[in-house]
Amino acid sequence: MSHPAEPTSPSAQAERSPTLTVRAVLFDMDGTLVDSTAIVEQVWLEFAERYGLDYNEILRTSHGVQAGDTVRRYAPAGADLEALTAELGQMERTRTDGVIALPGAEALLAALPEDAIALVTSADRILADIRMKAAGLSMPSTAVTAEGVTRGKPHPEGYLKAAALLGAEPADVVVFEDAPAGIAAARAAGMRTVVVGDAGGQLEPGMWRIPDYSAVTVTAVKHDDGGHLITLTL
Repeated sequence: MSHPAEPTSPSAQAERSPTLTVRAVLFDMDGTLVDSTAIVEQVWLEFAERYGLDYNEILRTSHGVQAGDTVRRYAPAGADLEALTAELGQMERTRTDGVIALPGAEALLAALPEDAIALVTSADRILADIRMKAAGLSMPSTAVTAEGVTRGKPHPEGYLKAAALLGAEPADVVVFEDAPAGIAAARAAGMRTVVVGDAGGQLEPGMWRIPDYSAVTVTAVKHDDGGHLITLTL
């Protein structure tokens, strides 16, 4: 004979659904807000085949990293690195088939205060605009793209710059990321980090994991200093 399930206690529910209170929310783009996997893999496959490189090794290390850094790492001696990076960038900009938003991403962006969110991506601004539009997502008014930093992920410069632009201290920020390089950048910046998907290895203190944004809820209240207190339930 079956028995009705016992009601879930508030404490048990809290354990399953962590709650974070922050002043600003930062998002990576590819793999975090936008699923562009097929295009990215296709471009790097063509690069690898052209030069006889290890495609799987390139994929393992390129995700979340600026394209120019990957080209410098793997291109053969004598290659025109700037021209090659520009060519790969053009390939990515002209391919949008299959680019979609992750489940719940559009609703979460719409629920967050516009002046408390930023995009921090290794893509350049043109590619970021193209991919966000293709996925049906609004570009945050604050965005730190490849042109805006001197050192790309895993260096924390991009996340620290975005927090400063929003007037938030690193300890008051949460980052949503999916790639090891981006996770390392967020952690180096001293920010709490939500890993989207199954990358990133073991979670450390100050890190959480979600499959997508379907179950994420948000409330935001205006603070006396003009900013916001944002509560996210994962």
